[in-house]
Amino acid sequence: MKNRIETTSASLHIMAMAFMLCDHLWATVVPGNEWLTCVGRLAFPIFAFLIVEGYFHTSDLKKYALRLLVFAALSEIPFNLAAGGSVLYPFHQNVLWTFLISLGLIHWNESVKRHGRAVRMTVACVSVLLGSVAGLVAFADYLHGGVLTVLVFYFFRARNWVSRFCQLIGLAWINLELLGGLVYEFTVITFPQQGFALLALIPIWLYRGNPGLRSPVLKWINYLFYPVHLLILGLLMLL
Repeated sequence: MKNRIETTSASLHIMAMAFMLCDHLWATVVPGNEWLTCVGRLAFPIFAFLIVEGYFHTSDLKKYALRLLVFAALSEIPFNLAAGGSVLYPFHQNVLWTFLISLGLIHWNESVKRHGRAVRMTVACVSVLLGSVAGLVAFADYLHGGVLTVLVFYFFRARNWVSRFCQLIGLAWINLELLGGLVYEFTVITFPQQGFALLALIPIWLYRGNPGLRSPVLKWINYLFYPVHLLILGLLMLL
C-alpha cells in the first residue's frame, strides 16, 4: 500500500504556530513585509479547526475550557502590548476569547443532539446569530468571522467531499466577503489579502485523525507559545 501524505494534530499545531508568528512579526517588529501576513493568514483557520477537534478528543471538557480561560486571561497583557502598545487595550481582545465563545456554542449544540430536528436546527441557527453578536460585542480577535469560522468546521466536520465543499464555501464567504481588508490588484483580477486563509484547507484536509507526536512538553508549548511570543514582541515594540 502506498504511503499517503497526511498531517497530524501535532504537525497542524506546529504549522499554525509558525504561521501565526509570521503574522505577528509583520504586525509588530517587521512591518512592511507583506508576505509575512499573507503566510500568517493560514494560522487562524487551522487553530479554529483544532479547537473543534479538541472539543471531541478531550478527556475532560471542563479542564479543557478552564485551560483556555486561564491562558486567555494570561494572554491579555501580552496581547495588549503587541496590539495596542499599552497594558490596557479594550478595543481588541485576544483570540482565545474567540475560541472560548465558540467552544460554548459547540457544547450547546452537542447538548441538544438527542432532541428533534427542529430543536437542533433552531439551536444551530441561534448559535450562528449569538456567536456573531458575541464576537462583535466582545471585540474578540477576528470578530464575528472568527466565531463563524469555528462553527463552519463544527457543522461540517465530516471527512467527505460534501463537508469539504461546505468548508470551502463557508471560509470563502467569511474571508473574501465578511472580513474584507486589503485587496491586491492584479492585471485582470483583484484578490483580498484575507483570501490566503483558504490555503489552510490544504493541510486541514490532509488530516485523518492521527494525533501524531504525543508529548506533555508539546502540549504545554501549544498553550504557552501564544502569551510568551506576544509578550516578547510587545516588549520589543516598547524598546
